[in-house]
Amino acid sequence: MNPHQTDTVTQTTLFQRLRFILVETSRPGNIGAAARAMKTMGFHELVLVNPRDPDAVRHEEAIAFASGALDVLEGARIVGSVSEALAGCNFAAAVSARLREYSPPIITPRDLATQLAGDAGLHAALLFGNERFGLPNEVVEKCNVLINIPANPDYSSLNLAQAVQVLAYEGRMAATEGKLAETGVGFRGDAASVEQVEGMYAHLEQALVGIGFLNPESPKKLMPRIKRMFSRAGLETEEVNILRGMARQMLALAKSIKNGE
Repeated sequence: MNPHQTDTVTQTTLFQRLRFILVETSRPGNIGAAARAMKTMGFHELVLVNPRDPDAVRHEEAIAFASGALDVLEGARIVGSVSEALAGCNFAAAVSARLREYSPPIITPRDLATQLAGDAGLHAALLFGNERFGLPNEVVEKCNVLINIPANPDYSSLNLAQAVQVLAYEGRMAATEGKLAETGVGFRGDAASVEQVEGMYAHLEQALVGIGFLNPESPKKLMPRIKRMFSRAGLETEEVNILRGMARQMLALAKSIKNGE
C-alpha cells in the first residue's frame, strides 16, 4: 500500500472504540512489539499501567520492536492504576491463559470480536497482564469477560505481543466483515461503564450486609459469584441505576427495622 494512501477500513467504528491495556509489562521490547501488532490491524489506542521501565516508550528496545508503529508507541498513555486505564470504557475483557475459580464468563477472541463489532455502544478495553505473572485476580474480577485463546493444551503460553496480535486480528476481521452479535434483544440502552458497575457492586454489597444476607467478615465467595452472574447480563446504565435503587431501599428498610420503626 502507498504510505500516503488512506486506509478507509480503519474508519470502521470498532477501530476507534477498542483500547489495548498492558498491565505492569516488564520488557520494553514487548511493548514495542504490541504496538506493532496493533498497528498492523488498524488499532491505535494503547495504555500502559505501571510498566517496569517508566520511560518504556522511549526505550531503544521498544523502538526497535515497534518498527514502523512508532506513532502508536509514542501515543501510548502511561497511568498508575487499572481503574485509570479503564476510564471511559463500558466493557472490559481480561486476556489470560490461566482460568480462575471466580472468573467472569469465558469467551473466545472471535466471539468477543463479533460482539464488539456488532454493538456500537460498547467502548471496550482488552487487558493483558505481566509476562510472568499475568493479571491478578482482583483485576480479572473487574472485567465483564475472560478471554482464553484456544491454543495447544500442552503448551498454551503465548508471548504478550502474540496475544495482542490474535485479539487485534480477530477485531479487524469482525469489523471488516460486518458481523453482528446475535443478542436476541430488540432494544439496547447504553452499556454501563466499568466505574458505574463497580459502584453498583459496592452499593449492593453494603445493602446485602445491611439486611443480614452477607457476612461482612466473609464476602469473598458470595460477591465474586454475584459479579459473575451480572457479568453475563451485560448491564446497561439504566439497569445499574435500578439495582442501586433496590440497594437504597434495602438499606432504608434495614435502618427502619433497626430503629424499631
